[in-house]
Amino acid sequence: MSTNDLDQSAAELGMGGNLAPESDDAGYRKRMERRQQVQKQRVEERNKEKGLILVFTGQGKGKTTAGLGLVLRTLGHGERVAIVQFIKGGWEPGEARALKAFGDQVRWHALGEGFTWETQDRERDQQLVERAWQTALEYLRDGAVKLVLLDELNVALKLGYIDAATVIHGLKERPTLTHVAVTGRGAPAELVDAADLVTEMTLIHHPFREQGVKAQAGIEF
Repeated sequence: MSTNDLDQSAAELGMGGNLAPESDDAGYRKRMERRQQVQKQRVEERNKEKGLILVFTGQGKGKTTAGLGLVLRTLGHGERVAIVQFIKGGWEPGEARALKAFGDQVRWHALGEGFTWETQDRERDQQLVERAWQTALEYLRDGAVKLVLLDELNVALKLGYIDAATVIHGLKERPTLTHVAVTGRGAPAELVDAADLVTEMTLIHHPFREQGVKAQAGIEF
């Protein structure tokens, strides 16, 4: 069976549980045995390994959090990680403090000075983004770094402080097995097209907007 056929078969067999149509245990086990076989084939067919471009964007909360989850997972495998924050800076979030426990295994650079309404200086913001990008390039080219997190780079792109072509060219300079995660709302179409995985966070509820709840330690920073 082709990979498309296997995917279709997996979808038809379903996830099981109470979603399965069988009411008898024997029929249910037969369905799940077949589902297990199909899943095993799907995994065996997909055996390539490559460095990925992962983009987390959208209006909803959780983009940086997703990137940091990848950071923690990579560190847990004993690999080195670099984090370059665009826009953000001027304060030390809880995750920066926590990651100090990993010592030289992780490099953290918060190279922004805050949101545009805080800095109020476009020229200075532009310079900081350029500096952050040069720092990012150093890590992207370093084969000893397994994952590079470019936090809020999408925002810098959206604000016009760096262009998508420059970013995509830089991402292509990384070694074959180096992963890069890019976060921030407003990811440009060019970056989305170049990415291997794109997740869009959807805003449904937000306590700041709807309830007047302030940013809280452990949730926002």
